[in-house]
Amino acid sequence: MRHNYKGRKLGTDSSHTRAMKRSLVGALLANDRIKTIESRAKEIRPDVDRIITWAKKGDLHSRRLAIARLGGDKELVREVFEKVAQGLFSDRNGGYTRIMKLGNRKGDNAPMVIIELVTEPVHKQEKGAAKKATPRKATRKAAEADVKGASEIAKTVTESTAAAEASKDAETEAATSENAAQASEQSASATEAKAADEKPASKKSADSAEKKADK
Repeated sequence: MRHNYKGRKLGTDSSHTRAMKRSLVGALLANDRIKTIESRAKEIRPDVDRIITWAKKGDLHSRRLAIARLGGDKELVREVFEKVAQGLFSDRNGGYTRIMKLGNRKGDNAPMVIIELVTEPVHKQEKGAAKKATPRKATRKAAEADVKGASEIAKTVTESTAAAEASKDAETEAATSENAAQASEQSASATEAKAADEKPASKKSADSAEKKADK
């Protein structure tokens, strides 16, 4: 049973695991980025964060703890403490590393990742930019105002539609009456023309009747 054994085994014994983690942490702090297996990257992340936290304290005890954690590499510890003293990670309270997945390795199909130090500055959000939670009454009033405005808009649209239909009906009636007037005028003119044609015929018949009477 694995009582009091924290962390991942990583396929090796305890001494080899400690040595591997120490080597990976030193390589990451020296180069700012390394490529390794996902399980190893997740295993060394707490150690890297702890060393950077010690570097932020900057006292002698923290320096000695970092030297012991890195296997006595005083030069590397001095570089890390100097970078942090110059302002690196000053605006970040945690999460000093980032893991990016690369896919599985050809051969043993192990998941490969890149673990790197996060050196970008933190973009702090302004105090006034955060949205305040609106109370329920204000939300209800706003909803009622929206409904009222929508009903007024619908009423206006209905009235405009009715007015347009009424004007259209009036135009149709005017056109119908105009057509009827034109038709009546045409019929009257036709009647007059017919009467004018009948008058000469009746005159001719009267003349012929008078001639017969004289004879």
